Amino acid sequence: MNYTGIIDKYRDRLPVAPRTKAVTLNEGATPLVELVNLPRVLRRDVRLFAKFDGLNPTGSFKDRGMTMAVTRAAEEGARAIICASTGNTSAAAAAYAARAGMACFVLIPEGKIALGKLSQAMMHGSVVLQIRGNFDDGMRLVQQIGARLPVEIVNSINPYRIQGQKTVAFEVIEALGAPPDYHALPVGNAGNITAHWIGYSESAGAQTAALKVSPGMRDYGRRAIADRRPVMVGYQAAGAAPIVRGRPVENPETVATAIRIGNPVSWQQALAASRESGGWFSECTDQEILRVQKLLARSEGVFCEPASAIALAGVLQDLEIGRIGAGSTVVCTLTGHGLKDPDTAIAQSAKPLTVDADLTAIERLISERLPGTAATSS
Repeated sequence: MNYTGIIDKYRDRLPVAPRTKAVTLNEGATPLVELVNLPRVLRRDVRLFAKFDGLNPTGSFKDRGMTMAVTRAAEEGARAIICASTGNTSAAAAAYAARAGMACFVLIPEGKIALGKLSQAMMHGSVVLQIRGNFDDGMRLVQQIGARLPVEIVNSINPYRIQGQKTVAFEVIEALGAPPDYHALPVGNAGNITAHWIGYSESAGAQTAALKVSPGMRDYGRRAIADRRPVMVGYQAAGAAPIVRGRPVENPETVATAIRIGNPVSWQQALAASRESGGWFSECTDQEILRVQKLLARSEGVFCEPASAIALAGVLQDLEIGRIGAGSTVVCTLTGHGLKDPDTAIAQSAKPLTVDADLTAIERLISERLPGTAATSS
């Protein structure tokens, strides 16, 4: 049978009926890439893996939750969906709404969204509303609108979003044969770390306080496929680190636009996941995020957006101080593709070389830059 997405694959572990028709773009089944060069370069005795969810249909992990949220909305007769977004949610919502034949409304912070993401929302035909405010303002407004108008909210306060996103844990266990020792994630609105923990808990047949994010739902993980759960580690940008600070950040700022959120809606569930797993939250500066984004692309060939790079940046910091021990197996979820934010990538890269269409000139430039030459070794 051809692969048709996470709902059909994990139907017995998701809150859908046997005959529920999935609204799908064949999301999921993203690669778990072992990072083979970085540990050697850094001289670290550790197995590092990147769960590259940026290779979902719209380029981010949001597709896992959106297929569930829109499937259930369609089943219940909804004709329109709405979300607040820093970019990736709007792209996924717009695509899945188009697939379902629904209207889609997205609220984004004016001038605060990467163009790759904005272009997706626009091309899929959603109504894009740029608000003079930040994501937290948009989230507040969406909740108010959802209570007044016949539109289904598809942010992570929608419990079906979390249910779809938990499937990452299933895929990681299938790929490794067991849970990792540590699983690291970027943390913005905090729904994804909650979802991962729910997936691992269900896989181990364990209860978790984080399941309160799905009120009234029973535990669908009746069949244990793992005998333990990983330590969950969440990383926030220094300019948008409300969980690390222990208080909301009124005006969050970071180059990692996907996690530029000052008051996460899944804050308490994420704290529960971290505490139950024995994990922690920490922060990284924008400088470190961009350094590791480039390091990952150049050493492993994996191009993720800045918010994704924080997962690896944080792990490298914690390896340095010994918080993550030698011999550990660590998975980092890379939540979005680098093409989501091309302007940031171009700004930190060497500019293209302009040269005449002349064999001699091109040969000279290449020869000067071959490995081992003075130009490349300086």
